[in-house]
Amino acid sequence: MITAFVLLSVAAESVNEVADALAAFEGVAEVHSVAGQWDLVAVIRARSNEELADLVTEKVRAVPGVRRSETLIGFKVVSRHDLERMFSIGME
Repeated sequence: MITAFVLLSVAAESVNEVADALAAFEGVAEVHSVAGQWDLVAVIRARSNEELADLVTEKVRAVPGVRRSETLIGFKVVSRHDLERMFSIGME
């Protein structure tokens, strides 16, 4: 499974509509409204690079109101939640 973070610059008047449209796509796990250089971050989980590419280039970037995007592909995840669960085995 490939996890990608798609950073999106969106027309100010379209942020909510774009977020709703993105969240409806299969493969989009979450959409976050953020502060800073970007307006939205979509978390995408895809089975292959080709599936990811199709989703980003053919669907996400085609949503009206999307001005610009940058895609970051995750390599490895380290989570406090996962570490706490691992070290609490047998502690219940």
